[in-house]
Amino acid sequence: MSMNHINELIQELCPVGVPFEPLAAIGQWYGGGTPSKSKPEYWLDGSIPWVSPKDMGRRIVDSSVDTITEAAIRESATKLVPPTSVAMVVRSSILDHTFPTALVPVPVALNQDMKAVVPRKDVLAAYLAHTLSACGAEILRTTSKSGGSVTSINSPQLLGFRIPVPPLKVQQEIVRVLDRFTQLEAELAAELAAELEARRRQYAYYRDTLVRDGGSKRARLADLGTLVRGRRFTKSDVVESGIPSLHYGEIYTDYGTWADRALRQVRAELRDQLRYAEPGSVVFAGVGETVEDVGKAVAWLGNEPIAAHDDTFVFASDLNPTYVAYAVQTADFHRQKERHVARAKVKRLSAAGLGAIEIPVPSIQEQERIVMVLGRFHALVNDISIGLPAELSARRKQYAHYRDRLLTFKELSE
Repeated sequence: MSMNHINELIQELCPVGVPFEPLAAIGQWYGGGTPSKSKPEYWLDGSIPWVSPKDMGRRIVDSSVDTITEAAIRESATKLVPPTSVAMVVRSSILDHTFPTALVPVPVALNQDMKAVVPRKDVLAAYLAHTLSACGAEILRTTSKSGGSVTSINSPQLLGFRIPVPPLKVQQEIVRVLDRFTQLEAELAAELAAELEARRRQYAYYRDTLVRDGGSKRARLADLGTLVRGRRFTKSDVVESGIPSLHYGEIYTDYGTWADRALRQVRAELRDQLRYAEPGSVVFAGVGETVEDVGKAVAWLGNEPIAAHDDTFVFASDLNPTYVAYAVQTADFHRQKERHVARAKVKRLSAAGLGAIEIPVPSIQEQERIVMVLGRFHALVNDISIGLPAELSARRKQYAHYRDRLLTFKELSE
């Protein structure tokens, strides 16, 4: 019924098509900035939400957002973004797989990795947010660029990206339908996520207990094996067929505890320039968006060496590699790790810091028993919970398909 109503509005108000306009013309744009960290008066007892990529959701203001003071707004390059705007991430490793956008319901300040636009009167902010989400993959394909440790959006290309701008009544109906769909999806997501989280907590408790009680001996990673940093390759080096490779970001986004197959490969011409994780090694992420991500590890169980990115550390030892990967998932490991992570904009862990962390070292037989038991337990938890994320994924795909249909317009010819 809603889809039919929208089609009727389109036939009535824009039967020959709708104009497509560059984002630069949609409204007033705001950049972000970071007040000086050396001035505590900017950060203590602040009341203005300061938003960074980690805070992105459909709406970005909640109790977890950092705050800054009015003095920070007055005296730094940071500007206050008004409500009814749409915020987006323009520099972050998040952009490797998604283009986050969010409505801004109250005045906020953005960090330097973000932008916001206040749409003009004939463009609804909610419509713009839905449209940018629908166009996210195309925006990343046409405007993102690699360089440094994270992906960034090319601003001129972003501002030149064209979107459909139908009449206001059409926008209002699209927003009404999609907001209702989003609400239903969010309710289902909350229900499924709560059940899945309960399963994961149960598994984490069992894993930590097994590792802790596996043996009384403890030792530093540096005393148990060698830690070698990988060597640089970039997104532009990725090819369909070449050298198996492992990027630091893949460790906490794509891989689990162990892997025996590389998800991506890089150019064969780089063979002699790279460093490799041999089968039986453990590869640690040395960089991440959050403290939690830094230090995550995957045991490499493939049949051949895999090229390790320069923001990873390859750990080679006589230990069972899968046991090590389980041991560094424990709460004890994370508590130790937090003392060694450099908390700049991008969180980093050095080889020295990683090597200083201790893990329990049971006998090799006990390591193998722990790996076997946790493998079975993980399979059980996964079997129980596999239907939950699958159902949620199906609902999200349904929403994305419906949204894309609603936001597909015939372009008005000039």
